[in-house]
Amino acid sequence: MQEPARSSIVRAAMRAPYLAREEEQALAERWRDKHDQAALHRITMAHMRLVLAMAGKFRGFGLPMSDLVQEGHIGLLEAAARFEPERGVRFSTYATWWIRASMQDYILRNWSIVRGGTSSTQKALFFNLRRLRARLARGQPSLPVGELHNRISQTLGVSAADVALMDSRLSAPDTSLNAPVSDEQGSADRMDFLVSDEPLPDETVADEIDKARHTVWLRQALGALNARELSIIAERRLTEDGATLESLGVRFGISKERVRQIESRAIEKLRRALVEAHPEMEAGAA
Repeated sequence: MQEPARSSIVRAAMRAPYLAREEEQALAERWRDKHDQAALHRITMAHMRLVLAMAGKFRGFGLPMSDLVQEGHIGLLEAAARFEPERGVRFSTYATWWIRASMQDYILRNWSIVRGGTSSTQKALFFNLRRLRARLARGQPSLPVGELHNRISQTLGVSAADVALMDSRLSAPDTSLNAPVSDEQGSADRMDFLVSDEPLPDETVADEIDKARHTVWLRQALGALNARELSIIAERRLTEDGATLESLGVRFGISKERVRQIESRAIEKLRRALVEAHPEMEAGAA
């Protein structure tokens, strides 16, 4: 919203007459029952003062007043769409909640590129932290930061860790990872110092594909083993806790040395089966 447009809205809001209870109810009924646009216009213009006053309370978050007014007007229209005049509540009382909610949602979406205030407790913390901090600081200027966070957490019913995290977010602006570390020409970006030992996404995908392919190849090669060889390989190599030579010797009624020989022979048979079916494996191993 451009500044001249906002100024005209402010002037129109200031000129709009207040509505008596009976007139307000009659207009609300005309809008609800007949969708009378003229009635809606009179209701909303009569309450734009409320939008302007609410926008002034949120100007400390550094967002354009014109945008706050526009979002508040959206909340005002939402209130008009949901208002039930037969309940006997004044429209201003009902609309205040919708105007505030619309502005708060806009602030949470645009104050930072990092999404915050996703729960009701975090939202309350975001909008009340500065006020509570200032009030406690006035009463006890030398209050340690940790104790300050503890008192705020008790007041709002959130953890002290959440208070500390939100306090740090509100005390510093967002910084782009592509911003230079210093003002010197050719200075490195902050991103350059975020070193990660994790593999790149394409490497991770390639490894997963290779693992799946090799699993299929191994399953096919196991068909070259007889029943006893397959059982020994499965127990010794294909389980998390491999069986001992002694335990397998007892099961099959043979010595542990014989079990070792069978295992070695089975491994050699698997290697030959894999190489015959997939010669590239031998080239890769070389």
